[in-house]
Amino acid sequence: MGVPPGAVYLSRLAPHFAIPSAATYVALKLLQQKQDFAIPFWLVICITVLARPAIFVVNQVYSGWSDKRAAAANGAVLAPYVRESPFSIISSIVEGVRSGYPAHVFFRWSEEYGNVYQLNIMTSTILHTTEPDHVKAILATQFDSFEKGPIFQSQMDSLLGTGVFNSDGAMWKFHRSITRPFFTRERISDFEIYDRNCELSLKQAKKRVAEGYPVDFQDLVARFTLDSATEFLFGGAVESLSAGIPYPPSAAAKNSPSFYNHPSTVFVDAFMQGLVLAALRSGMGSEWPLKEFAKDKVAPFRKAMDDFTEPLMNKALENREKEMSGQGKPSENEETLLAHLVKQTQDPKILKDELINLLVAGRDTTMCLLAFSLYMLAEHPDIEKRLRQEIFEKLGATESPNYDSMREMKYMRAFLNEVLRLYPPVPIDSRTTNKPVVLSVKNSTAKPIYVPANTGCLYSVINIHRRTDLWGPDALEFDPDRFLDERLHKYLTPNPFIFCPFNAGPRICLGQQFAYHEATFYLVRLLQQFTEFTLDKSVNIPPPAKWASTGDFTSREKIYPKSHLTMYINGGLWVNMKELKSNI
Repeated sequence: MGVPPGAVYLSRLAPHFAIPSAATYVALKLLQQKQDFAIPFWLVICITVLARPAIFVVNQVYSGWSDKRAAAANGAVLAPYVRESPFSIISSIVEGVRSGYPAHVFFRWSEEYGNVYQLNIMTSTILHTTEPDHVKAILATQFDSFEKGPIFQSQMDSLLGTGVFNSDGAMWKFHRSITRPFFTRERISDFEIYDRNCELSLKQAKKRVAEGYPVDFQDLVARFTLDSATEFLFGGAVESLSAGIPYPPSAAAKNSPSFYNHPSTVFVDAFMQGLVLAALRSGMGSEWPLKEFAKDKVAPFRKAMDDFTEPLMNKALENREKEMSGQGKPSENEETLLAHLVKQTQDPKILKDELINLLVAGRDTTMCLLAFSLYMLAEHPDIEKRLRQEIFEKLGATESPNYDSMREMKYMRAFLNEVLRLYPPVPIDSRTTNKPVVLSVKNSTAKPIYVPANTGCLYSVINIHRRTDLWGPDALEFDPDRFLDERLHKYLTPNPFIFCPFNAGPRICLGQQFAYHEATFYLVRLLQQFTEFTLDKSVNIPPPAKWASTGDFTSREKIYPKSHLTMYINGGLWVNMKELKSNI
């Protein structure tokens, strides 16, 4: 059992309190001896106790003054502060994670304070921006001035460890260099994995439809992406589709014990709960251990996840030992990412951490894209018809797509981009400055923003993607044609950082094309076999009633979007659909 987070936090904090207090107490005693006068004991205690808070206040005032001087010296200004108490800000962020619309609390503050502002969270200052030029600086042009940073790493350590999404410097470069060779065009264009798992997935859907029940499409595609990712990355699928898919909670038929006890189901449940708990830490900055004082709440779920990944790791290590002893060596084309990874290190912690990070990327991002794709198909039957028409023109009713046919399906790519625009898998991301930075906006008369070193920087991808001044007055409308008509050249082409669902710069998602291929393949096969998608209101969890009166984009939703590290649909996406019996 590890040391409680609260104890670790206080042990690190103790010297900052003890040393000033002890120094103050000694100074007061020496003063009394030298000046030969008495200070009441109660006053000595009060001054001693208040020494550290007083130093903190003085330091804050001095830092504010110093930062203003530094900003002025650079011809810049500090971003405005949200005029709420730290406790109010923390409460709003935590409530947003628990029950709010993804990143909506930041949208609300943007409405009041503008596209860039600062948040005071206890001892931390966080800058939030929805300026594409700022995102460009953070991710690309000033990349070396930003890192994940110690606060984010502390919040995510018990879940992601030192994996690629939670590391900086040499460790990040290590993970990145290992991963890159496995996302070449040749590797991600091998569609046999998609085909095999897609057919298993759609068989499950047909079975459920034949029984007269709606399908939890989010669960269905989560199993498809998990099996495809593990087969692509690790050389063998975990066969989560073999466990079956869930029945609606009110159905007469019930899920079997084998469904609940399947290793993949246990893994996914732990995965989801661990992600939610880790996300709740973000609202408390570096003080999150105070919320989990006696016990790391994420650790048990990470343990359950490790129980799932350990067999994969052990098999790879065993194969590595055989290879070293000359009992066999796979060809370069057959080598999996995991097999390549164990050549670089046999450290179990590094291996487990990277497996979890890869599964976050391989399962959750494409699951999000596919789930929200079907949500949009259910809401826009005219778009479903147009997509199917393109598919039938290129492939007919039964042919599977390949690399070349995917390139020809322009409307399909535009559709996926529009889903990614309104429902990006990672709605909000963060970095931390490792040196002072000046962020400017081109073609703006406003002064640049000065950002001190060690400042957390949040950027809301989802809110950038929905800004009407960046995307036009119809920015909140779902319209794939915006990626094909004159709007593409008017808005996106001259300002590419208004659209960054896969990040950008040196940390751009290596699996971007993998996700496009996987999602395209699945949607092609789905639309060749099913039609008339409708949301089942009797099963889907509706959005909170208060969203209906917001007057913004949250009032439009028919389902309940939420997010941890990635977006998902709370309670699943229960859909009724019909098998396609004839060609269009």
